[in-house]
Amino acid sequence: MLSFLRSDLTQLNAYTPHPEAEGEHQSQPIDRLDTNECPYDLPDDLKQRLASTYQHHIEANRYPDGAHTDLKSAIATYVTESATNPIQISADHISVGNGSDELIRSLLIATCLGGQGSILVANPTFSMYAILAQTLGIPVVTIQRDDGFALNLDEAEAAIASHQESAQTTAPPIRVVFMVHPNSPTGNPLTSTEIEWLKQLPSHILVVIDEAYFEFSQHTLVSEIAQHSNWVILRTFSKAFRLAAHRVGYAIAQPELIQVLEKVRLPYNLPAMTQAAAHLALTHRQQLLQTVPEVLQERDRLYTALKDRSQLRLWPSAANFIYLQMDTEKATADLSHQLKKLGTSVRFTGGGLRITLGSPVENNRTLERILKIL
Repeated sequence: MLSFLRSDLTQLNAYTPHPEAEGEHQSQPIDRLDTNECPYDLPDDLKQRLASTYQHHIEANRYPDGAHTDLKSAIATYVTESATNPIQISADHISVGNGSDELIRSLLIATCLGGQGSILVANPTFSMYAILAQTLGIPVVTIQRDDGFALNLDEAEAAIASHQESAQTTAPPIRVVFMVHPNSPTGNPLTSTEIEWLKQLPSHILVVIDEAYFEFSQHTLVSEIAQHSNWVILRTFSKAFRLAAHRVGYAIAQPELIQVLEKVRLPYNLPAMTQAAAHLALTHRQQLLQTVPEVLQERDRLYTALKDRSQLRLWPSAANFIYLQMDTEKATADLSHQLKKLGTSVRFTGGGLRITLGSPVENNRTLERILKIL
């Protein structure tokens, strides 16, 4: 260990986006179904438009728009139009990040850094909340989910109570609660009971609702922003909008919180080409989101084909992936290992397998390989 580094970093492992799939040297295709990306690239005509934008409208020697002015306005219009309940969102309600990961990190910096707070997560869930907190030296308080992956609210209440500033404890108070809606890796949306619990949390606790899969689930709590100054909604262009390579995420919150996020983010955090890609995706969202019904149909097809297999346990999903387990965690891990050997890379996490929906051809291979292994 280099002597000038923080000693706690020895306990951390670098995040591995694509665990190396066994069998990549073999002749069969390698299906990347482990990161919840869209199975389809941008259409050629939109790629050509983007290339033209770079050639004719972007000066490579100039910094990009550091305020993201046009992009924020376009995002605000989309959020307003796609809200399930009436709400008016303006550019002042939006902060844009280099992926949602940057926004999560900014929220942690703004709330918990310097021993001022800890975070609460319910496992299994998106791993980056804990990973980013740990890289900043921020304590992570974990609670478990029940058999259907709903929150254990009694455990959550107890955790918050035990970490109050007035409590006789050296642990910092819980300042941020992270929830995914629908959850990753399990695919279940928040229940009405869970939502009501989040609404009653005190204003000194930040509630982060990650809606990365909104375009698939159509579940959103964005209308709650108007009533709760301690709420922030996170979304991404990496899933349904097919821009994972460009790394664009955005936060929706009341302007006072957005102003703080603007203070702590890096200047020029989003390259000009990335801003152009996100703006293009919003302009042509009807074209890009045409694949969403197909993904949902494929999800239901795989779920139906596998749910009655006696060796497997599946749960309904509101996202672009399915989650399954076998009788034991070891058997589930073995299934993941064998799928990789056959050429399908999936995510083994939380004791189960999260399988992203690919193209119909990829999904056929996934189904065939699972049935072959079983």
